[in-house]
Amino acid sequence: MIRAFFFDLDGTLLDTEVLWVQATRTYLLAHQAAVTPAEAMTLVYGRSWHDIYLDIEKRFPQVATGMARVGAELRVELQRLRAATDVRIVGSVALLERLAAEHPVAIVSGSPCADIAESIALMEIGPYVRFFLGAEDYAPGKPDPACFLMAARQMGVPPANCLVFEDSAAGVRAAKSAGMRCVALARSGAPPQDVAAADLVLDDLSTFRLDAFIAQLG
Repeated sequence: MIRAFFFDLDGTLLDTEVLWVQATRTYLLAHQAAVTPAEAMTLVYGRSWHDIYLDIEKRFPQVATGMARVGAELRVELQRLRAATDVRIVGSVALLERLAAEHPVAIVSGSPCADIAESIALMEIGPYVRFFLGAEDYAPGKPDPACFLMAARQMGVPPANCLVFEDSAAGVRAAKSAGMRCVALARSGAPPQDVAAADLVLDDLSTFRLDAFIAQLG
């Protein structure tokens, strides 16, 4: 029986994963750290800020002036990009609100906690979210299952009774490694990710129905 629901943030609730990639590449190039679009995608997509920074520190030590400082500078660029468009993934936000009416819901993200708090305010979903976990709360990041196992403990629900909504290969791997069920969002036009290990793949989370999903599981 599914008793708790965990949502990823970037790429699942907000269309910001690609913006993080763009902001990171812009920042690195501005600091004379050559990185291709494909390299930036590999560096950022589906990963926690903690792990991203460690890779930057390893590959571009001249840029690594401190996790908090670099994160703050990146956030300025991200906010500039985000201000240009409505980044909410409407179907995903609607599902979160629908599930939260009857079940406990949390956000488990690799983004800094300050960004998660801002995003929750942007989506106006504060009353629906029991808690959130961000990059500062756990290590290592996805695809390690640490974040989801911590969320299950905090929710007081066994991992086998938790369902995760994700959009990245790393996130799906983390959820399944934690012993949880996982629904993957694979939107048209989003960067392709290997989410074949998910229990269900949808192009719009608003179409998710819990009773049908449970019946599918047998």
